[in-house]
Amino acid sequence: MEVGVDSFAAAIGETDVAVSPADRLRDLLEEIEHADQVGLDVFGIGEHHRKEFLDSAPAVILAAAAALTKRIRLTSAVAVLSAADPVRLFQEFATLDLISRGRAEMVVGRGSFIEAFPLFGLDLDDYDSLFAQKLDLLLKIRANEHVRWSGKHRAALTGQGVYPRPVQDPLPIWVGVGGTPESFVRAGALGLPLMVAIIGGETRRFRPLVDLYREAGRRAGFSPHQLKVGVHSLGYVAESSRQAADDFFPGYARAFSSIGKERGWGPITRAQFEAQLTPNGALLVGSPDEVAAKILRHSEALGGISRLTFMMNGSSLSHPNLMRAIELIADRVAPVVREKVASAA
Repeated sequence: MEVGVDSFAAAIGETDVAVSPADRLRDLLEEIEHADQVGLDVFGIGEHHRKEFLDSAPAVILAAAAALTKRIRLTSAVAVLSAADPVRLFQEFATLDLISRGRAEMVVGRGSFIEAFPLFGLDLDDYDSLFAQKLDLLLKIRANEHVRWSGKHRAALTGQGVYPRPVQDPLPIWVGVGGTPESFVRAGALGLPLMVAIIGGETRRFRPLVDLYREAGRRAGFSPHQLKVGVHSLGYVAESSRQAADDFFPGYARAFSSIGKERGWGPITRAQFEAQLTPNGALLVGSPDEVAAKILRHSEALGGISRLTFMMNGSSLSHPNLMRAIELIADRVAPVVREKVASAA
């Protein structure tokens, strides 16, 4: 199993005060470099178009990281494909693949916020058809240097070449999903690896959706090896479970209470947070031993996963805390998980 970190480049500090954007991005690049040095497998950068985040151009951040790293894979988490031009997105990540010498990936999705739609002149009523058509075009570009394609939401391509071409053939493209059954089935039917965002509830409740994905892939003729499942999870590791919870909760509560105001949820309480720390809860917050054991339970609950990424900075943790958490994940979580998975294979 691959183990890594995702970041949304939060622009809010530990005390709900904006930090210097330049300093935050400097720290983020240091975190990616550190993750590479300590042996994590992958680092992802999200995409948002909100004041709270600095990740509106993930390929730019990842390209800067590529120049500082040697081994770690670099991916979007997710690229909001519905609001992007697939030609330009492919060009950006093909260029990243060249700079990184074959370490680029994409996780593409529709995104969990809608700001990108009015920002780029798109109609929210086209939410699903935008993604479906753009994914179709992106896959055609990946497979063909010269592309013929037509659709509703973009000018047709009539054989134009799309350059540059990446080092990897094919460039890895994952589909990022939340809880919509149709999204799981679509990814399986296309034979694309799946990245499931699990940010609350119980992980085992996603098993029927993962089974839909695997069954759709099987019916489409894809092997189990091709049908990879990854999990993007809110999480954080500290020396003890109490320290991890105390560090993580304040920023977690601020972030989810703020989102809740927009979506009609109530404020997050400490009791609700603690409930997510139980053995079957979604949050991977705790000591290294606790978190390693929980990852293995998540994998078993979903019938086996190929990748697990921690999303830590949505909680506005300090840079030193993030750096230490990266070390603990690499030194005391990932080795346990990899050994157990390998021994069970």
